[in-house]
Amino acid sequence: MTQSIRVGVIGVGHLGRHHARIYGTLPSVTLVGVSDTDTLRGHMVADECGVRYFQDVDELLSLVDAVSVAVPTSVHGVVVTNCLQRGCHVLVEKPIASHVWEGEQLVELAKVRERILQVGHIERFNPIVEVMRPLVSQPGFIECHRLSPFQPRGTDVDVVRDLMIHDLDLLLSLGLGPIMQVEARGMPVFTDLPDIANVRILFESGCLANLTASRISTGRLRKIRVYQRDRYLSVDFGGKEAVMNTRRSLEGGTFEVETQHIKGDEGDALTRELDCFIQSILGNPSARGVSGEEGVEALRVATQVVSLIQQHAGHSPR
Repeated sequence: MTQSIRVGVIGVGHLGRHHARIYGTLPSVTLVGVSDTDTLRGHMVADECGVRYFQDVDELLSLVDAVSVAVPTSVHGVVVTNCLQRGCHVLVEKPIASHVWEGEQLVELAKVRERILQVGHIERFNPIVEVMRPLVSQPGFIECHRLSPFQPRGTDVDVVRDLMIHDLDLLLSLGLGPIMQVEARGMPVFTDLPDIANVRILFESGCLANLTASRISTGRLRKIRVYQRDRYLSVDFGGKEAVMNTRRSLEGGTFEVETQHIKGDEGDALTRELDCFIQSILGNPSARGVSGEEGVEALRVATQVVSLIQQHAGHSPR
C-alpha cells in the first residue's frame, strides 16, 4: 500500500490556493487543512477543497507530515522555522527568505531536524525546461526576459527577488561555473523598490548572461535565448515551446541552418513541483526538487544584484 503523506498549506493567497487545490488531487497525499491570517479567505479555500480551516497554525502542524508555505516573503523565516521545529517537511515559495543569512539558518535547521526543505522555483518544473537542458552545451551568450503587468501582490520584495530570481536560479542550474562579475541597473516606478532591472553576469566558463525583469510591462513575456557554437535556442516558458536553429555542414564546405520547432508536454509545472516534493518525502531517488541550498544561492545572487542597483542609485543596501 502506498504511504499517504498528510499535508497542510500555510497561506492560501494567489499561490497557496493552488497548492491546496493540487494537493487534493495527488494520489499519495491527504490534504488535512489550510491556515491563513485572513480568516474569510482561509475558510473559503478550505471549503473549496473540502478540508478544515485552522486559525491556529500550531494545531495544523501537529496533524501533518509536511506543509507548503506561501506567505509573504518577509515572514518566511519565522514561519518555516516553526514548521521545521515542529518536525514538518517544508516546501516554501521563492525566495527562500528575505535575507541570505536567514535562508542559511533554515537550511541548517532542516539538516539538524532531518527534514526536507525545498524551494518553489517553479520554472525548473516547466516541461520545456526538461527539453531545453540537454540541448544547452557550453553557451557563450544567454539572454533572459521576464516581463509582467503590474500586480499589487508580491510587492513586499523588489522585482529581482520577485521575478528575476526564476532566471537566476535556472542559470545557476546550468553548470556555467562560478560567477566572475555582475553589473546591475534598475529603478522603482510604482513601488518603493526596484520594479524594473537589467543585469549582466559573466561566468567563469566565459558565458555572458543578460537578464531583464519588469513587473510594470503592458504584457507578459518569459523567454530565454541561448547562443552557442552551431546552435541558437529560443525558449518560450509561457508557451512551453522552443525554436532551435542548428548549423549543418554540407559537402563542399558549405552549410545550412536547420530549424526545429519543439513542444514541451502539457504537464502543469506546479503539479510537477508539488508531486516532486511528495516523492522526495517518500524517498523516491528520482525526485529532484530545488533544495534549500540552491534556494540560498539564488537569493545570494539576487541580493548582490539588488545591492548593486541601490549603490548605483545612491542608496544604502537594505
